[in-house]
Amino acid sequence: MKICVLGSGYVGLVTSAVFADMGNDVICVDIDEGRIEDLKSGKCPIFEPGLPELLNRNTHEERLEFTTSAAKAVTQSEIIFICVGTPPKDGGETDLSQVEAAAKEIANHLNGHKIIVNKSTVPVGTGDFVREIIEKFRNGNGSFDVVSNPEFLREGQAISDSLHPDRIVIGASSEESASRLLELYRPWDCSVFVTDILSAEIIKYASNAFLATKISFINAVANLCEVSGANVSEVAKGVGADKRIGSGFFDAGLGYGGSCFPKDVDSLIHTANEIGPGFDLLREVVEINENRISRFVDRIVERIGEGGEKPLAGRVIAILGLAFKPETDDMREAKSVPLCRMLMDCGARLRAYDPIAINNAKKILGEENIEYCRSAYDAAKGADAAVIATEWREFIQLDLDRIREALSGSVIFDGRNIYVPAQVAKAGIEYHCIGRAPTLPEEKG
Repeated sequence: MKICVLGSGYVGLVTSAVFADMGNDVICVDIDEGRIEDLKSGKCPIFEPGLPELLNRNTHEERLEFTTSAAKAVTQSEIIFICVGTPPKDGGETDLSQVEAAAKEIANHLNGHKIIVNKSTVPVGTGDFVREIIEKFRNGNGSFDVVSNPEFLREGQAISDSLHPDRIVIGASSEESASRLLELYRPWDCSVFVTDILSAEIIKYASNAFLATKISFINAVANLCEVSGANVSEVAKGVGADKRIGSGFFDAGLGYGGSCFPKDVDSLIHTANEIGPGFDLLREVVEINENRISRFVDRIVERIGEGGEKPLAGRVIAILGLAFKPETDDMREAKSVPLCRMLMDCGARLRAYDPIAINNAKKILGEENIEYCRSAYDAAKGADAAVIATEWREFIQLDLDRIREALSGSVIFDGRNIYVPAQVAKAGIEYHCIGRAPTLPEEKG
């Protein structure tokens, strides 16, 4: 099939690469000339395992093309995917300006019959909004259908998620457009749900909101475990073993972040308030999530602080991990950002390390009172404590004896629960994690 993808961001590039790899002819469009030139020269603008290879292979085999010309892409394609950004506004409302601009571009170049697919994460009713924009600005006699086909991609695993999804959701208003999308997705071996457009739009938000709710729930349980002396890891295993609940997204930690969960939960709350019923449950989910970092910092201050307005003055803290999750350089809503800012507000100097995200972190956190280091061991040198903020695999395999020797304080605060407490204690390190009692170091013989 001949496909146009409007937007060369995270979703747009993954969508373009995967559809091209399935044998379709794909034209990916973006208004950013520099970005398009980079893509044409083989440079992938985002970090995502496997994506550069997929883009380069399909570009070389001439199934994938990049351009700034929406006219060319729209007129030559039968299916048009809208994969533009939908950032949050103040108050949780979703900014649909890029969706509107994409719809106007389609309207200006409408020829023949087009199936216009919203793949961006958008509030319920956006399909109608896109239809109205195209009807208003259409140029010519071309016809069109609007379809909702939400993405369910996890950063760091997007290629796998695209090729092996749990399900595909198609929200369509006509049998013809639904059948065409079903044909496009025929190579995929998974459940396909065909719904009305409004239901498909809510499915995406409801999915992310439910996962965020699971994360906030287990973090609230972790608070109870810390006070009672229980072990949240054992509690989560026992509860998650119930097939009705499941173990996914059930790890206690610093809370959810990233480009999707925070804005999608806020958007669903905003939509629910606008329509009428409200969503008090999700308000509590957000509040629990927002309190995670301050609670964690309080524990750090309690252990190594000295009181006063700047209780961590003179303290050096190693921050291990800056990206919002492993296998990405994405700093959007990364928990490391409020964590670092609160620690600096308390007077601490920071030595930070991340395998991928340091350059992006510098743009947000700056370089005052933060030294960016070349390795976890370098960051730990002379620090009073180390803080695990992102669960990178390389941190799990650290030589803890070497970390202890580098630290001056021999204390680790683990915001992601990546270690077995006895393992850390054996290395002679005092260990504070989430939802479990602190572990004192064993005496070294």
